[in-house]
Amino acid sequence: MIAVTDDRRRLVHVTLEEDARIRLSPEVRHERAVAVFDLLADNRFALVGDDRGPYRLHIAIQENRLVFDVRDAADATIERVRLPLTPLRTVIRDYFRICDAYYEAIRTATPSRIEAIDIGRRAAHDDGATILRERLAARIEIDENTARRLFTLICVLHVRDWR
Repeated sequence: MIAVTDDRRRLVHVTLEEDARIRLSPEVRHERAVAVFDLLADNRFALVGDDRGPYRLHIAIQENRLVFDVRDAADATIERVRLPLTPLRTVIRDYFRICDAYYEAIRTATPSRIEAIDIGRRAAHDDGATILRERLAARIEIDENTARRLFTLICVLHVRDWR
């Protein structure tokens, strides 16, 4: 019985609504692919008070809001959760700046400098995941690793705002 409950409290499919006119760098495409792969391999996700999982998730940005279109296994929408982007914008910008510094450092910096930048990158990523988890808590239950991977995917959706 516990296994059934656990199987229902997870994502089995994730899609992103992206602007086809934006060409993603190989690094961004790689981060997105890894985040989706890792997310689907190991996640904890459920609508609060709902047991119709496993879930499919479509993530989009619409009218300055982050939209989680949560669907059942048959791809029928169960609920759309909309969050204002404002609480995440600063940490997303910081994360992109640190990522740029990290990719530049990989080419030229000492290993200790690269490690220091990577620590900052992980800290910004953790901050974003924490904000996301807190903002979703009333409607969607996610664990820390799921929040981190979702934050990565949200950053991919913001590439057009940053680049």
